[in-house]
Amino acid sequence: MWSCQNDDGPTYAATPLALDVPTFFATSILAPVIPSDNPQTVEGVALGKQLFYDPVLSGNGTQACADCHLPSNSFTDSRQYSVGSQGDIGTRNSMPLFNLAWNFGQRFFWDGAAQSLENQIFEPVTNPTEMNNSWPNVINSLEATVIYPDLFQEAFGTTRIDSVRVSKAIAQFLRTLISGNAKFDRHLTNNTPLSPEEARGLNIFLDETRGDCFHCHGNPNTPLWTDNRFHNNGLDAFFTDNGLGGVTGDPRDDGLFKTPSLRNLAFTAPYMHDGRFSTIDQVIDHYSEGLVYSETISPLMKNVATGGVHLTPEEKLDLKAFLLSLSDQSFIENTAFQNN
Repeated sequence: MWSCQNDDGPTYAATPLALDVPTFFATSILAPVIPSDNPQTVEGVALGKQLFYDPVLSGNGTQACADCHLPSNSFTDSRQYSVGSQGDIGTRNSMPLFNLAWNFGQRFFWDGAAQSLENQIFEPVTNPTEMNNSWPNVINSLEATVIYPDLFQEAFGTTRIDSVRVSKAIAQFLRTLISGNAKFDRHLTNNTPLSPEEARGLNIFLDETRGDCFHCHGNPNTPLWTDNRFHNNGLDAFFTDNGLGGVTGDPRDDGLFKTPSLRNLAFTAPYMHDGRFSTIDQVIDHYSEGLVYSETISPLMKNVATGGVHLTPEEKLDLKAFLLSLSDQSFIENTAFQNN
């Protein structure tokens, strides 16, 4: 237990909660990023989970975080664009939520607009095309409930509710969303055999003359399957969405978007920041023969002059088989993450 003095006087004790980190994560990558001012606790995670699934955060009380981040879809949804509480359609695909405790770059969203996981929670609540609320209204609504003052007392030692404590609680819950039990993970940890197609697909993934996927998405020694950086991956010659450049104001960042993890692709369609590809096959086709040049294209897209890496139909099928081996059925079925 750890305890502290809160604003109201009494001392409270919260129960520390260690993240359930897969052993091979611990030996392959750095420890999770846990802010010193927001340690993981049983009570904080419970509050964050309650808030994540509660439509009280939206202006009209109809939309929760979980409506665009469904457990069954690895905490994204199956729509090309997110749809807000008033039916407004956004311009980007909802990002999946898992393994966020290892986002070492500390930039979140497709365009890197949020500087921390806690900070990421603020924007959707007030965005008029998403939850369309104000934080004073959120706080008033939470204070008027029977359950929330007590839950905040248990989590933070005070019944005072504010946006910072809301964001901290949700961030604590999101950090528990750890995915590390895909077939390929089991292949690494207990020698679960890969199919011949999956094994060939891994070789294609790691081959600079064929798939050449590993520069942005890592390799078996880096189990996040993303570099958590920003790249222009040759989607467009001209940009209707400037991505990172829209945040930094630097034209060299135009068209750069955050590299998504390749985990759980079986559940996270459609793909890319704007959901333009409805299938994994279309994604592979893009890198094979659909690359488009623009001034900010990543130098890692070495074959843009010829449109891509030009995989054979058989290589595409093998690569797809490997990519699907990174999907974690137990993650989307984990009742600890679901609204129960």
